[in-house]
Amino acid sequence: MTQFKTHGYAASEPGSSLKKIEIELGELGPEDVLIDVEYCGICHSDLSMINNEWGMSDYPLVAGHEVVGTISEVGSAVTQHQKGDLVGLGWHSGYCQSCTSCGTGDQNLCATAESTIVGRHGGFADQVKAHQQAVVRLPDGMDAKSAGPLFCGGITVFNPMVQFDVKPTDKVAVIGIGGLGHLALQFLNAWGCEVTAFTSSESKTEEAKQLGAHHTINSRSESEIEAAQGRFDYILSTVNVKLDWNLYISTLKPKGRLHFVGATLEPLDISVFGLMAQQRSISSSPVGSPETIRAMLEFATQHDIKPQVEMFKFDNVNDALEHLESGKARYRIVLEK
Repeated sequence: MTQFKTHGYAASEPGSSLKKIEIELGELGPEDVLIDVEYCGICHSDLSMINNEWGMSDYPLVAGHEVVGTISEVGSAVTQHQKGDLVGLGWHSGYCQSCTSCGTGDQNLCATAESTIVGRHGGFADQVKAHQQAVVRLPDGMDAKSAGPLFCGGITVFNPMVQFDVKPTDKVAVIGIGGLGHLALQFLNAWGCEVTAFTSSESKTEEAKQLGAHHTINSRSESEIEAAQGRFDYILSTVNVKLDWNLYISTLKPKGRLHFVGATLEPLDISVFGLMAQQRSISSSPVGSPETIRAMLEFATQHDIKPQVEMFKFDNVNDALEHLESGKARYRIVLEK
């Protein structure tokens, strides 16, 4: 069997600059594909892994899990793809295919799913290897240059719309207009919802409306939030900071839902009575299954939904990471060859 090698940009220790190294990809399994990377988005999760904020990073670490590229090799048992296919790869690069979640189409909930940048080399490289089931072909006409962030940021905000049956008649709100939030506004508007953006930045108010928000609320103004009491069917939180969650819960209708996709590390300080009296719910979700990713890509293509991206060359990956960490990105960063 051929042992595949490639080159990638790796962190040697937590917080270190990335340097180009040779990496071992190993053999191509019967159901694996090899992707020649053309573009790779940079997600805040990549930064967290490089800095070992979650305590599960192995070094040298090659991050990158918003990959778009062309399949250059296929394993002997691959049936879903062929050489030359333009595909994307997200947070997961493989699933066990035998658990209940995999058997019922919820592969993203597989307890032993392989993460693209945990214990293996990701897409800040010339090539990346993945199981055929985790790889999704881009629809005809989709812009490959900006598609990468859809495979993490896009599916993260689209998945709960499907899982929790958000309706076109719903009044919805998005907390945080950044890498996730700017995509959520576009998806929810195209879904048919009446969309409100909670934002703390006056500079983003007009941008939020251009992206699909019908209304905006200043999240620094308690009085503005209080004025929205009982308004929303669904609120999507994309931030990773602690907020007055009870205040936001008060803006939900009876049976309304506050859903978290931002990885808030601090415990949630929530009054059960604020939920119980109006039968409100709190939930969270990760990325979606391959089938939901396919549906999301088709929906994005039909409605011309695209991440707003800033492009950097792979050789300038450290500058790109610094730009992301500064909080100045508008709104996703993509590396290109």
